Amino acid sequence: MLKRSFDIFLSSIGLLVSIPLWLLIVLKIKLEDRGPIFYLQERVGKHGKIFKVIKFRSMIVDAEKDAGPIQATEHDPRVTKIGSYLRKTAMDELPQLINIFKGDMSFVGPRALRPAEKEVFGKEGEIKIEDIPGYQKRLEVTPGLTGLAQVYIPADAPRRQKFRYDMLYVKKQSFCLDMKLVLLSFWITFKGKWESREKKI
Repeated sequence: MLKRSFDIFLSSIGLLVSIPLWLLIVLKIKLEDRGPIFYLQERVGKHGKIFKVIKFRSMIVDAEKDAGPIQATEHDPRVTKIGSYLRKTAMDELPQLINIFKGDMSFVGPRALRPAEKEVFGKEGEIKIEDIPGYQKRLEVTPGLTGLAQVYIPADAPRRQKFRYDMLYVKKQSFCLDMKLVLLSFWITFKGKWESREKKI
């Protein structure tokens, strides 16, 4: 209950104080290619429940028309100019404050992944992420905007490694750990290192 109360309080404050930033981002997206401002994606939540996450569009229109749901890579040609900045600072995920307020997500937890998403890194090649050990365990908790894996390992680390961090969070989760991860996340945003292929903190 403390975690949920914290999510409601902080997401409410975040939505109110970020209104000027929303307006600026909307203007930048529209000026670049006149395409849609928001992008809705299906994500897998707690206990496998499917919900739609809200993001500022950071890729070209119909970016996944041919390739399907594949994780973005470094220097991905599908990413727009403003999208590159939004992804580095995680500002593309600012609308997810609405998802947090609604209860689909929390501020801290394993990243909400997409149904039928594929792993494209590592020796395994292209495989379904639900076949990677730890996938089911991470569904025991509400997915988060940030988490152990997001903060402590590079953006393009293999899912197998990310899932190990997710399972550790499921085991060790506490309000103090959540607060620490939120503060570290603000620091990473300030440095613009969310897309870093190296250490973020």
